[in-house]
Amino acid sequence: MTLPHRKNIALFPVFAASLALLAPAGPLVAQEDDLIETAAPRAYFANSATKDMVGTFGGKRVAYTATVQENVLKAEDGTPMAAIVTTSYVADPRDPSRPVTFLFNGGPGSGSVWLQMGAFGPKRVDIPGDATDDGAPPYPILDNPESLLDVTDLVFIDPVGTGFSHTIGDTKGEDYWGITKDAKSVAEVIRLWISENGRWNSPKFLGGESYGTTRSAAVAHELEGGYNDVALNGIILISTILDFATGADREGNELSYVTNLPTMAATALYHGKAEAASVEGFVAEARAFALGPYASFLLKGRAATPAEHAAIRSQLARFTGLSETYLDNANLRVWPGRFYKELLRDRGLTIGRLDSRYTGRDYDNAGEGPDNDPSFYGIDAGYAAAINQFLREDIGYRTDRSYVTIGNVGPWDWEIDGGRDENAYLTVAPYIGKAMRENADLRVLVAQGWYDFATPFFAAEYALSRPGIPQDRIEWHYYDSGHMMYVREEDRAQLSDDIRRFIRAR
Repeated sequence: MTLPHRKNIALFPVFAASLALLAPAGPLVAQEDDLIETAAPRAYFANSATKDMVGTFGGKRVAYTATVQENVLKAEDGTPMAAIVTTSYVADPRDPSRPVTFLFNGGPGSGSVWLQMGAFGPKRVDIPGDATDDGAPPYPILDNPESLLDVTDLVFIDPVGTGFSHTIGDTKGEDYWGITKDAKSVAEVIRLWISENGRWNSPKFLGGESYGTTRSAAVAHELEGGYNDVALNGIILISTILDFATGADREGNELSYVTNLPTMAATALYHGKAEAASVEGFVAEARAFALGPYASFLLKGRAATPAEHAAIRSQLARFTGLSETYLDNANLRVWPGRFYKELLRDRGLTIGRLDSRYTGRDYDNAGEGPDNDPSFYGIDAGYAAAINQFLREDIGYRTDRSYVTIGNVGPWDWEIDGGRDENAYLTVAPYIGKAMRENADLRVLVAQGWYDFATPFFAAEYALSRPGIPQDRIEWHYYDSGHMMYVREEDRAQLSDDIRRFIRAR
C-alpha cells in the first residue's frame, strides 16, 4: 500500500497510528518526506479528437485522418508542464516514406489558424481576395484544392499561449515564451510526433510565416544542432523576418530605411502615386537606389552635401510618391508608420501594414500614423470563426478553452545562443546558414509579398545574402499581395504550386 501525501494522511487514521507505534517520531518524518519527494507526478489526461475525411488536393483524391491532440511536455521527473495542441492531417494508408511538413504561424503569439484555414489545410475560409473587408458571418468554409496533402502529410503546431495550447498546473507561460524556449518546446513536440507516428525516417519540412520564420530557424537549430538530431529536407519561409535590425524603426538605425524603400516603391505604384511599366521593374530600380546612392547618403549623415541631399530627395519622391517638402521635413528618412498615413492623405485614406493594398479611414486625417491596420481588421473575424467551426464541429474537438488567434505571450525573451546578450544585434539567419552547411540536402524556399511592411521582401533578401549561407540552395518567389499572400486567390494557387514543386524536388 502506498503512503498517501501528507495532506491526506488523516484519511487513514488506523494506518497512521500503527506506524506511530512501530517507529519513533523522527525516523517516521524522514521516511514520510522521502515518500513525498518520490511520489508519482500528477496525472494529466491529454485531450484529442480524430475524424476520417476525404478531399481532392492538387488534382489527387486523398483519404486522410484529421487529428487534434494535446502533446504533453513533461519535466525530468515526469510532471506535466504544458499541453501543445497539434492538428495533423495524415494520408491513408499511412506511409512512413511520405514527407511530413510541420507548420506554424508567428506573432509571437499567433496560432496556426492563418496557414491552416487560409493556405494549406484541407478546408479554408472564403474571404475577399481584393483587399476589402471580410464583413460579418457567416463565412463560407470551403474545400481547399490548394492544400498540400497530395504531396505531404501536414502537422500544424500551436505553441504555448496560442490556439488551444496551455500550461499545466503551476507552470508559467514565461517558461516557454522566448526565442530559444519556444524553439525547444516546438522541437520537442516534433520529436514526440515523429516518435508516436513512426516517422523518424520520413522526409521532413518546416514551414513558418512571419515570426514563424524566426521560429523555423531556431527550431532547425534545436533539431539539427545536437548528436540526436532530426535532419530536415527543407525549410519554407513565408513572409520572412530573420534579422531584426532591418525592422527596428528608431533613430540611429539607417538600415531600416534601406530595406523598407523597395516596399514603399511597390506600394506607391499600386496606389497610383508612382509610374512604372511593372512592379518587378520598379522594385529592381528601388533596390539598386537603396543599396547604392541612398545607403551611401544615409551613412554620411550630416556630412552629406546639399547637392547630394537634393539629388536623393528627388529620387525618394519618385520612388515613394511623397512630396519633396514632406521628405525634407522627415530628413529624407521615412518610417513605415508615417508612410501608412501620408501616402494617401490627400484621399483621406491610410494603408495597411500587413498588406499595403488595403486602405482604411481614420477618425480624422490629421495624425502622423494610422489608427489601426486595415489589412488585419479586414480579415481577422473570418479566420477566427472558421478555425473554431472546423476544429470543434467538423472534427469534434471538445474543450471549454477559447482558441487564441493572436495572444499576449509577454514578456518575450529575445536572447539567443552565443554566450552574450544577442539582443544588441538579433539575427537568427546564421542558424539557417549553419544548418545548410552541415546538411548538404537542406534547401530553403522563401515566399514574399510585394506589399508587406511587416516583413519586407528586401529585408529577407538582405538577411539571407550574408556570408556563410549557401545561395545555390535558396529559391525565391514573389507575389502580388502582402504578408498573407494566400488571401488573394491567384497567389494562393501559385504559393501552393511553388511549395508543391519544392517538396517533390527533394
